[in-house]
Amino acid sequence: MSDPTVTDEPKDRPYADSPVGVGPWVGPWPGGPDGELPRHLDPDLLREGDRRNVVDGYRYWRHEAIVADLDTRRHGFHVAVENWGHDFNIGSVIRTANAFNAAAFHIVGRRRWNRRGAMVTDRYQHEQHHPDIQHLLEWAGAQDDGAGIPVIGLDNLPGAVPLEGYALPEQCVLLFGQEGSGLSAEAVSGCDVLLEITQHGSTRSLNAGAAAAIVMYHWALQHA
Repeated sequence: MSDPTVTDEPKDRPYADSPVGVGPWVGPWPGGPDGELPRHLDPDLLREGDRRNVVDGYRYWRHEAIVADLDTRRHGFHVAVENWGHDFNIGSVIRTANAFNAAAFHIVGRRRWNRRGAMVTDRYQHEQHHPDIQHLLEWAGAQDDGAGIPVIGLDNLPGAVPLEGYALPEQCVLLFGQEGSGLSAEAVSGCDVLLEITQHGSTRSLNAGAAAAIVMYHWALQHA
């Protein structure tokens, strides 16, 4: 019996019936002196309209052309998420990683994850899978020509350093845990540093997607 929490792969154009975006191209199609359509533009999108969840500057662009353009200006931080319970919030974290143009996102644990909250933005990023925390740590240690990049955990646990005022490295892995349970004990022990977001209310923790957005914005203020 199938798991009802497992989300099927999104369709190529999930916004086809949505008012978001633009309709079919009006007037002569864009082209060079020879009339040939520029390679980055998609003729199907020009004919049908572009309802995808992309910024206006990428309207009518081919998917692979968008990815290639993003690759020319990816940022230095990676986003990793532990996936032990198929948490819905993973998609929200990945969507934010796209908004801040992370170098890549990493899924730790189960290979399949709930993509619904990502709103198809995962297709414009580079995804890597790690079966466990140790595999992620070994990957991080091999980066930067073997010098390694730090793995920075985010959780409000005893001993965590406040995010506010902390100088995040330009090259790093930002590691987030499951909604509710937070980072696993293995993840906490393997991190180079554990950071927390200062809170002022009664709730024990922030939503994982909200916490990820705060941390990535904090990185962007320092490096973007």
